[in-house]
Amino acid sequence: MSPLENALQQSEALIGTEVGVSNWITVDQAMIDDFAKTTRDDQWIHIDPERAAQDAPFGGTIAHGFLTLSLASRFAYDCFAMLPGQEMGINYGLNKLRFLMPVRAGSRLRGRFTLQDVKARSETELLRTNILTVEIEGQETPALVAEWLGLAIFKQ
Repeated sequence: MSPLENALQQSEALIGTEVGVSNWITVDQAMIDDFAKTTRDDQWIHIDPERAAQDAPFGGTIAHGFLTLSLASRFAYDCFAMLPGQEMGINYGLNKLRFLMPVRAGSRLRGRFTLQDVKARSETELLRTNILTVEIEGQETPALVAEWLGLAIFKQ
């Protein structure tokens, strides 16, 4: 059995189960400011703590939704090791994404991954679909839920 076939068989047994929970990451104002500079999204609800405390409905600044989403890669590093015979993993995209709760500056986030589907795309590519839920510490409603696709690339 090839490494890809072995990984497919093992992964199929995990469909519908939680396959990883990441470490917590603090999203502080400095991170939000850096993201605003990088993306040139300097809306005041993100970068002006004084105005946001006074005028925004969130009680302070909030992280960009795409900043929260961008942490998915870090969460995945915490949760997924390379499979035997795998050369690399590639972000293949999203089918669905919903931002459900603003992330206030100073919040701690973590990602939870539930394997939804897995299939061989070729002799060297294994496509995995995970439901990613980004939790905010102390909140019932998650920051986001996404259906995230990743390719595991195996040696030929």
